[in-house]
Amino acid sequence: MGNQILWLVFCLWALTCLLLPATSDGLVRISLKKRPLDLDSINAARLARQEGKSGVDAYSRFHNSDIDIVPLKNFLDAQYFGEIGIGSPPQKFTVIFDTGSSNLWIPSSKCYFSLACYFHSRYKSSQSSTYTMNGTTCEIQYGSGSIAGFFSQDSVEVGNLVVRDQDFIEVTREGSLTFVLAKFDGILGLGFQEISVGNAVPVWYNMMQQHLVGDDVFSFWLNKDPEAAEGGEIVFGGVDEKHYKGKHTYVPITRKGYWQFSMGDFLIGDHSTGVCQWGCPAIVDSGTSLLAGPTIRPGQVCSQLGLCICNGAQCVSTRIESVVEKEEPSVGDDLLCTACEMLVIWVQNQLKQKETKEAAFNYVNKLCESLPSPMGESVIDCESVLSMPNITFTIGDKPFNLTPDQYILKTGEGIAAVCISGFMAFDIPPPRGPLWILGDVFMRVYHTVFDFGELQLGFAEAV
Repeated sequence: MGNQILWLVFCLWALTCLLLPATSDGLVRISLKKRPLDLDSINAARLARQEGKSGVDAYSRFHNSDIDIVPLKNFLDAQYFGEIGIGSPPQKFTVIFDTGSSNLWIPSSKCYFSLACYFHSRYKSSQSSTYTMNGTTCEIQYGSGSIAGFFSQDSVEVGNLVVRDQDFIEVTREGSLTFVLAKFDGILGLGFQEISVGNAVPVWYNMMQQHLVGDDVFSFWLNKDPEAAEGGEIVFGGVDEKHYKGKHTYVPITRKGYWQFSMGDFLIGDHSTGVCQWGCPAIVDSGTSLLAGPTIRPGQVCSQLGLCICNGAQCVSTRIESVVEKEEPSVGDDLLCTACEMLVIWVQNQLKQKETKEAAFNYVNKLCESLPSPMGESVIDCESVLSMPNITFTIGDKPFNLTPDQYILKTGEGIAAVCISGFMAFDIPPPRGPLWILGDVFMRVYHTVFDFGELQLGFAEAV
């Protein structure tokens, strides 16, 4: 009898081990695939963000106020994707795990009139035994287009765990070519419920509430090796010590919605720009490939240096010939002027040191080649990348450096190689903005911990 009890206990233990959703270290791992970032995608993403604000503003003025507006996102330059399953048996979808939004959405089999739906996997509720109808309609206006659909509920498989009764959006209209060309089927948002459309409970919240993870923490590791087959990994329930070295620097979440914190000074080389001397709101966004910051216009200094012509209220470019060659001044010139204005503090430092105007002008030429070109133009000589300055973000009173080869993006090889800036100027409107956005360019270099339990973010050097 005793042996039978021991045998029964052993069988139950073995079965429990087989059914556990996590790996042997108690963590749930999602492998990420990476697609190469091409020049067209970067240019399109920059233009979409520049155009998106005006488009969203117009949309909000002339359309139903119940429509949710998410101007931050356009997904054209998204690089990292993972797989999930929805329903029983699970239907597979490729999604962006996006810390800059909070909803889960995928194309619906009821999407009949949007071309994008026919290029991606579509959810069929009739084939799932765990489907529950909701039917509440919704619409989301992104910076580069909109989606519309309705809420449904089903089981969602993430790694080896299953999230029960998860609300998600079945998309019946995808109103942009962005989604036709996209390499992903949908989005799985990992932001806070405060920005969830329809106040739907995010997948991550249900993971915690259903006790599917050990700790209320998830972490991102993005592979820095462009030749590696493995693009990266998301770890739910904790961190993997193999993904980083040293200790994490933690900063508190300052506003729930995005994963938002207060960033300190922004430096070029060893010099403070003064841009964030007293702190700037910033977010970590895994759904954005680049780095973005609000437009800065110190017009009078630019005018004195001959970079811009100012009328007291607005500045336009006089064009820096070595950066962009054009026949006539254009909107692109004005945007270039705006980008170069971010470097004025450096020019001031040069002039204070009694440098000549010509020397300062040449200095700006060089720096403008490495920092934001809002129109996405190719302005950087790949051979000169290593001579460009480091840039530094101050987080938790500690410096987080990016070297030129880390913030300059290279596409193609040989004579077809093109190098462009990983920065862009982008204004997020109030009440959520203005914000700095630290996207994949930053997250490739620094392993990032999203600690929901302690409401903090952690950064350590990735390996």
